[in-house]
Amino acid sequence: MSETETIKSRPLDRSALAGDPFKQFAVWFAEAQSVQPILPEAMSLATADRNGCPSSRMVLLKGVDERGFLFFTNYESRKAANLDDNPYASLLFWWPLLERQVRIEGAVERVTAEESDDYFATRARGSQLGAWASHQSSTIDDEELSINLDAVEAKYRGQEVPRPQLWGGYRLIPELFEFWQGRPSRLHDRFRFQRTADGWNVDRLAP
Repeated sequence: MSETETIKSRPLDRSALAGDPFKQFAVWFAEAQSVQPILPEAMSLATADRNGCPSSRMVLLKGVDERGFLFFTNYESRKAANLDDNPYASLLFWWPLLERQVRIEGAVERVTAEESDDYFATRARGSQLGAWASHQSSTIDDEELSINLDAVEAKYRGQEVPRPQLWGGYRLIPELFEFWQGRPSRLHDRFRFQRTADGWNVDRLAP
């Protein structure tokens, strides 16, 4: 049996769950990284505007700890405008090779400028320049992006690229986790963790 089949075959029941959803996520994420070679850190980020109209897009997880789930974007993008109006969001990880998904819901806040600076410094130079060249979600002419990029490359030639003030990180602070494991006959395993004043309440959900 392959590693993937071995992982998929494990039953998901209370005795197999970590008591802390962050620890459970860490186990599943490590297993996804071991068998899914393409972007296991990709996650769907769903937001809504002040009228409740939803939108979603794929972003990359850039860090997770007991404080929450970290991602970065342009602060003038549509997702950022949604979060300014309605600072709550949902994340969805889908790992098809393992037939697993994880949903996470909670409040979202901007990270500190220092955290954004630290991460920006680790990015490839091309990505750093791109953050300056692209006014994310705005309407542009066909050649505008390449013209902007040429100008930014010329401006910072031979220099370090600083972080644009309109680019930085967010942290989703989980209030709910749901772990879903696919099973035959669509009798899937689902467990929901909900934050309470005393910790986390765990329920099994019907598939």
